[in-house]
Amino acid sequence: MLRLDTRFLPGFGEALRQNTPRLLEARSTLLARKGEPGAMLGWLDLPEDTETLRLIRRYREANPWVEDFVHIGIGGSALGPKALEAAFGDGRVRFHFVDHVEPEPLRALLARLDPGKTLVNVVSKSGATAETLAAFLLFLRWLEEALGEGWRRHVAVTTDPQKGPLRAFAEREGLASFPIPEEVGGRFSVLSPVGLLPLAFAGVDLEALLAGARKANAQAQGPLEEALPLHTALLQDLHRERPISVFMVYSERLKHLPFWFVQLHSESLGKRDREGRRVGTTALPALGPQDQHAQVQLFREGPPDKLIALVIPEHPVEDLEIPKAEGLEAAAYLQGKTFHRLLRAEAEATYQALAEADQRVYALYLERVDPYGVGWLLQHLMWQTALLGELWGVNAFDQPGVELGKALTRALLG
Repeated sequence: MLRLDTRFLPGFGEALRQNTPRLLEARSTLLARKGEPGAMLGWLDLPEDTETLRLIRRYREANPWVEDFVHIGIGGSALGPKALEAAFGDGRVRFHFVDHVEPEPLRALLARLDPGKTLVNVVSKSGATAETLAAFLLFLRWLEEALGEGWRRHVAVTTDPQKGPLRAFAEREGLASFPIPEEVGGRFSVLSPVGLLPLAFAGVDLEALLAGARKANAQAQGPLEEALPLHTALLQDLHRERPISVFMVYSERLKHLPFWFVQLHSESLGKRDREGRRVGTTALPALGPQDQHAQVQLFREGPPDKLIALVIPEHPVEDLEIPKAEGLEAAAYLQGKTFHRLLRAEAEATYQALAEADQRVYALYLERVDPYGVGWLLQHLMWQTALLGELWGVNAFDQPGVELGKALTRALLG
């Protein structure tokens, strides 16, 4: 279960009533484009794609020899699976996310891998991302030199279903390949083969992950009082004059999730609107309780320029009791409590402290940090982002600034 708490924003109920027409129009406008070529709303259907799930499961079962999984991709091609593997991976396969081009870490990684036990998965929707292609060329040569003609068994390609250089390469060489649906953009692709293939090798419960996402879909399209993504989109919209949107999770297992959210929010919404005005808020990642000792001082007593969203687990999947010890009286208030109780107390204390300092803060309570709950949260945040695009008058599914950077990189290397 995912639930919204706005106890420290007492005017939100009235704001929701006043903005009901805008919210319903935004949702209606978004859904009216579903199915149109180029609308990029294919992410809405990913939780129902059981055929792709079966294809991925069969591939995993056919390759039990994999001990190391190298995932080559960047941005939306890596951030989601990286976050979920860290949260739920069973450890039987070691994961290496190559989302950089710094030579020293690449050399060190190659030196410690056994090519005969390594699967290299290259991920790029366009098939032309410079960082991804450079790293793939390096690993391709490494496999060819070590395995000869047997290298093909050790490569999987996740890319556009029909076009692009990686698609052509996979077909020419007869490689295992998985399609990123044409109407799914990179930062909305975590529930496509971009995320599902590595997560299958990580031992993640994919059925539960997709079931949670289906729940978010149903909720988003339900009555306004139950449509949680419309509520959080409105919260973001009401505070758009605050230039920073903090996303703080109280879960060590979800420590990479805020970085996935940063890309989703920033690349989708930081643009010029239909009137040519620059819009968007700067997403800032934070992790509790670590950032209580790093950033919360600023969040509480610094400038009132932030909207802070806390993600707080309500129950543990498993818990530990804090032991008792003689002679350590300073820890007496902790002894006999559980670690989850301590985590929850710290989250609630931060929530209250921020509110008492008149900072704008709300909480999303996640019943448990499990695949079902996190699948729900991921799809919820994608809905929130898409709806904000409608409210702010921007196309949430393109990235003209990113494309300019790619073009300039190619020119500088040309």
